[in-house]
Amino acid sequence: MSLHRLAIIVLAAGKGTRMRSEIPKVMHKLAGQPMLRHVLDNCEKLEPARIVVVVGPEMPDVEAAARPYPTVLQAEQLGTGHAVAQARPALQDVPFEDILVVYGDTALITAETLQRLLDERRRSGAAVAVLGIPVETQNAYGRLLQDGAGNLLGIVEAAEATPAELGIPLCNCGVMAVDGAVLFDLIGRLSADNAKGEYYLTDLVALARQDGRIARAVAAPVDELGGLDPKPLLGIDSRALQAGGEAILQQRLRAQALAGGVTLTDPGSVFLCADTVLGRDVVIGPHVVFGPGVTIEDGVEIKPFCHIEGTIIRRGAIIGPFARLRPESEVGAGAHVGNFVELKNAWLGEAAKANHLAYLGDTEIGARSNIGAGAITCNYDGFFKHRTVIGEDVFIGTNTSLVAPVTLGKGASTAAGSVITHDVAADAFAIGRARQIDKPGYAGRFRDERRRAKAAARGNKE
Repeated sequence: MSLHRLAIIVLAAGKGTRMRSEIPKVMHKLAGQPMLRHVLDNCEKLEPARIVVVVGPEMPDVEAAARPYPTVLQAEQLGTGHAVAQARPALQDVPFEDILVVYGDTALITAETLQRLLDERRRSGAAVAVLGIPVETQNAYGRLLQDGAGNLLGIVEAAEATPAELGIPLCNCGVMAVDGAVLFDLIGRLSADNAKGEYYLTDLVALARQDGRIARAVAAPVDELGGLDPKPLLGIDSRALQAGGEAILQQRLRAQALAGGVTLTDPGSVFLCADTVLGRDVVIGPHVVFGPGVTIEDGVEIKPFCHIEGTIIRRGAIIGPFARLRPESEVGAGAHVGNFVELKNAWLGEAAKANHLAYLGDTEIGARSNIGAGAITCNYDGFFKHRTVIGEDVFIGTNTSLVAPVTLGKGASTAAGSVITHDVAADAFAIGRARQIDKPGYAGRFRDERRRAKAAARGNKE
């Protein structure tokens, strides 16, 4: 059989006890998507022949997030070495040159760093190559012990380390590249003779050295973090580390946006999603938040304090300030969506305008139509959603309520304050409000009567 270059085992069975959550650890999100998806996205860039994800019992959400990759079950939590052993049936049908073991909570480790680890194992011929993170501050992570030639002698846990060993800045993050020919032989020789009664993946280093094989350590570069705490690279298993990881990832995403031709007037206040697509010459003001599924074409301006998710914004559109764009919406080229306008499952045609104070849900709006302030599409009857269709060159007057399902033809107009309950023909003008009736002198007489009544009531009390 031909030798396949790379297989990857992703360990994702952890419950995340320190997260204090009912949600599996790897399903907690960074930049709008689960940590597991970040890990898988990075793994895919290595073009492996196979990816296998190890999950715990009753984790359907993790299995769904892992798709299309197969999952294997670790029924009992007996350590990281035991978790890797569960992947053996999914990998034993063909040989692999390398088997990379990564963790579902190491969402910040880049594909480039993983490739460096693989390259070092292949270059050195090591049985095991371990990824380390330089962390200078005191911490509870295991230390990587090396000799003068850079060979990895062992991994010592912080609780068992000497003061000198605790001074070693290179900490173990658990990610390993292992010779595919020996991995499962080494795994089969692991012992659970320790305080926790678990099979530790870190013991592979000692077993490989017993066989006369070498082990190597590779330091992950942390200069790209811009001075942020590198500890989240070691694995995110607390809310504090999740917050730190979010800060690191946001810094990376902002840097990518700036390098790609986007103007961020206040980068630190803009929050991007991992899948946000930004064209060139996009201008984004302060305090803008992007949720999943946003694509913005060239020349768009997003003014301050907007929240955008699940939306396509076409070339040259202007959004905000204080606009909310919800999923399944699309804003046409040159269209305007202004302050306090909310879109939901809405399509605005080219050069259409909704400049202020409107709710447009389940709506189709034709090119060049203008939506007045206070306009509402009444799309929900308490049981079902209904759609409003507005043709091209339509003018919707201020405070118009469009009771769906309703269609307005090309060039139609509505009077301010109307409630539109029936279709409006092309070029028709619709008025849907009660006729105004004036009663001369009534306001003055009403005030006089109320004043006399109030005075009489006060006199009766006295």
